Amino acid sequence: MKIGLQIPNFTLAGGSEALSRYLREVARRAEEGGFASLWVMDHFFQIPHLGPVEREMLESYTTLGFLAACTSRIELGTLVTGVTYRHPGVLAKTVATLDVLSGGRAWLGLGAAWFEREHRALGIRFPTVRKRFEMLEETLRICRQMWSDDNGPFEGEHYQLQETLCVPRPLRQPPLMIGGMGERKTLKLVARYAQACNFFEHAGLKTLKSKLEVLKQHCQSLGTDYTAISKTVVGQTALRDRSAAEKLLDKLAQLKELGFDQAIYAIKDPSDFKSLDLFAEKVIPALT
Repeated sequence: MKIGLQIPNFTLAGGSEALSRYLREVARRAEEGGFASLWVMDHFFQIPHLGPVEREMLESYTTLGFLAACTSRIELGTLVTGVTYRHPGVLAKTVATLDVLSGGRAWLGLGAAWFEREHRALGIRFPTVRKRFEMLEETLRICRQMWSDDNGPFEGEHYQLQETLCVPRPLRQPPLMIGGMGERKTLKLVARYAQACNFFEHAGLKTLKSKLEVLKQHCQSLGTDYTAISKTVVGQTALRDRSAAEKLLDKLAQLKELGFDQAIYAIKDPSDFKSLDLFAEKVIPALT
């Protein structure tokens, strides 16, 4: 089982001037510590359960480009990009660029978006849930087309592209990860288009098991190979001592038993390098 690291908090004691140094250090520790992937949220304001909206929030793809330059092996992505934030043609080009410059390490995490306040504040259109899911499906189709040999037009209800030209193409096809656990729409899109899903660890093992069963049913209905889809969870933790690391290992064993192959953890306190060290010393080696 793999472990990923999400960076959710950019509010530092040293202020904004300390951010580049901090991110470089986190990236170094994550890569040297054996983390498989490094993720940032795709938001423009801090989200409510982590702090006031006025707190620091970096634009995600600029940040990923910086992290790519600080690393050489760890995979990089957003957890996850709101489909409303960028035109899909521009998004596909952005992720392709990240993949080329990182040496083939980019993922594209996508979701239907939810944070209405930042949409309204920045003048970003915030359609109904139904329309956002329609936009999500068209975006998935556009990205797949732009990263292929097909440079022709795309005609959808929400997006029309005269050419889907993307040169250079990604070095590899960036895995498409869809975030969320909705049974009727989200998991069906995973089965139809994605290489990975992302669930919420806090939902609990019983719910996670049920959601995987629904995903399996969608795969069977669509003729998709369920085993080829990476099953990931995202959670938040802080490891204070060896006992906490052992408890986490027990949880990871249960998640692996359900079929999950990667757990991505956010560490809320940006100064908490102790948790990173315990992951590297006690958790990640025990999983290999």
